Amino acid sequence: MTLPNKNSSNDYLVEVRDLKKWFPLTSGLLDSILGREALHIKAVDGVSFNIRRGEVFGLAGESGSGKTTIGRLIVGLETPTEGSVKIDGVDLSTLSNEQLRKKRRTMQVMFQDPAASLNPRMTIKQAILHPLRIHFPDEIETHPSRVEQILEEVGLTPPQFFLEKYPHQISGGQRQRVVIARALVTNPNLILADEPIAMADVSVRALLLELMLDLKKSLNLTYLFITHDLATAKYICDRIGILYLGKIVEIADLREMYAHPLHPYTQALLAAVPVPDPHQRRTEEMPKGEIPNPINPPSGCRFHPRCPFAQDICSEEEPLLRELSDQHTVACHFAEDFIE
Repeated sequence: MTLPNKNSSNDYLVEVRDLKKWFPLTSGLLDSILGREALHIKAVDGVSFNIRRGEVFGLAGESGSGKTTIGRLIVGLETPTEGSVKIDGVDLSTLSNEQLRKKRRTMQVMFQDPAASLNPRMTIKQAILHPLRIHFPDEIETHPSRVEQILEEVGLTPPQFFLEKYPHQISGGQRQRVVIARALVTNPNLILADEPIAMADVSVRALLLELMLDLKKSLNLTYLFITHDLATAKYICDRIGILYLGKIVEIADLREMYAHPLHPYTQALLAAVPVPDPHQRRTEEMPKGEIPNPINPPSGCRFHPRCPFAQDICSEEEPLLRELSDQHTVACHFAEDFIE
């Protein structure tokens, strides 16, 4: 079977620039008559970052921060309101529907809930064959061997044991491995891993993460790893971007982020990570309240209503994402105060 060529001189597989996604709210008849301005949910509101080839780039933040929407924009499942996404130097907005369909064989998704993403009426064999039939219809004779090969690579052995089984006939961890196999069967470059272990039992989460890392090395993969759990991100990510209310507030190398977090929101997220010591009590002040409404986000820094260090300028002027040290960027007016 003919597989996509992964070789390129460009260091970045993914380039995101000023990305926005605003979802319009349906207005009522009265609003239309009175000519009221249409409202939008500003799910993603001006995000820029790059993902290097072969790295695991993590996006972390609370629920509602826009992580999954960014992931869907990057793989072409949503159309940006503004901004651009380039994969392998190609702007997705310039592609026709047919060109985008062909491009999708190089970027696949590992979904969060295998019970929801696997069709209960399809056998494991049928589920994994499906993307091959879509993207490689002229190579049908190679499909059965490719399915068995990918099942072995994700640890479902012997593959013949699983081919004719249905999702409900295997365990949750095995279902997640099937989801991984289905994502990898077209030999993609980029994998959107949207909280891929969130629904797995605690006992198998480490095994699944280890599997993902092994597959990254053996298949030369690049991951966009979406999570709300910084403990998980610490295990698998090379770099992390912290997202708050549709904005990137900090990007840094994994070790730098954990050792020297410069944004108060990042500090709060790290302080919330459980510590396996019943005698260690948290002393850091946690942010008050909940993430604001994305329809009408706060002025200035979006985190300022919850920030324990906020000053007047924080509500008046939006901080720019700026580099304070090597490969460490942060959007905070007072980030220098946290540099040790």
